[in-house]
Amino acid sequence: MSGATSSGVDVFELGSEHEQVVFCNDRASGLRAIIALHSTALGPGLGGTRFFPYASTDDAIADVLNLSRGMSYKNALAGLDLGGGKAVIIGDPAELKTEALLRAYGRFVQSLNGRYFTACDVGTFSEDMDHIARECDYVTGRTVAHGGAGDSSVLTAYGTFQGMRAAAEHAWGEPTLAGRTVGIAGVGKVGRHLVRHLIEDGATVVVTDVHAPSVEAIRAQFPQVQAVASTEELVASELDVYAPCAMGGAISDEVLEVLRATIICGAANNQLAHPGIEKKIAERGILYAPDYCVNAGGVIQVADELEGFSFERAQQRATGIFDTTRRVLELASSDGVTTAEAADRLAERRMREVGRLRGIHLR
Repeated sequence: MSGATSSGVDVFELGSEHEQVVFCNDRASGLRAIIALHSTALGPGLGGTRFFPYASTDDAIADVLNLSRGMSYKNALAGLDLGGGKAVIIGDPAELKTEALLRAYGRFVQSLNGRYFTACDVGTFSEDMDHIARECDYVTGRTVAHGGAGDSSVLTAYGTFQGMRAAAEHAWGEPTLAGRTVGIAGVGKVGRHLVRHLIEDGATVVVTDVHAPSVEAIRAQFPQVQAVASTEELVASELDVYAPCAMGGAISDEVLEVLRATIICGAANNQLAHPGIEKKIAERGILYAPDYCVNAGGVIQVADELEGFSFERAQQRATGIFDTTRRVLELASSDGVTTAEAADRLAERRMREVGRLRGIHLR
């Protein structure tokens, strides 16, 4: 069998940096999943499981390869002794998600014998991790009742807020969003927690979400929050900070044409729509806080579970995202490179220097 899919995507070519890609199929439960391990140089790969109705298998492959690579960089930059992995389950979770499917998936994760630790992502929740853990020892982000770290979006939002404070300091001299207008695209798992941090800091918050009940819930909790009908309307608004907190590819050429914000800093993964756009962001005079730098709070939270979870300890570690973001922004300025390149340099340096001591992870 070749490495190409029916439409011609060559997995070996597309995932040439990756150590391992596993296709999981359980016809009885309807499970179709892909697990990608980008690098285990720093330790076992840790990354969430995304349950999403991809239009095609090729789309799912592209997403899991991008996401797992991003986890290698995120975990490295966060100072964790963990590599990069990610998984996707193909299908609509509202229709396909069952205990049987999740437990079947858990057995596939177990078969990797600790090279991959899974956690929550889009379409999966702590309760799902409890089902997976009934068949698998390599699960994080379980419910607190089952000894887990619970909802990792709590510290994802907290870390993103710390990164935003560092970006504000770099742009305006003070590490606060007080008096600034922040536009948040996506107020689901992470965005809703980020709203609270910003309101408490004295910011004006404008939100949008394709899921109307999410917006209604935020406005019920914080009546001062403004809402607009679409992301297009949000990015064209008078903003100081734009915070993409939904799916990837949020920063496109079209968005940059109309965006008037001084800072881009959000929790979404893989925000840059294509290679080279980071240079266009810099040319526009916009300060981009690299997504995998600022949104690492969630992985810090679930990684802490591997030591016996302490929320206070995990939160203290997530507070360090402020200093990490500051270091990235300072390196970009001193070396005359984009902030995205500066973040990559710091992550790659750690993978290279520490990773050479470890090699490929074997349990």
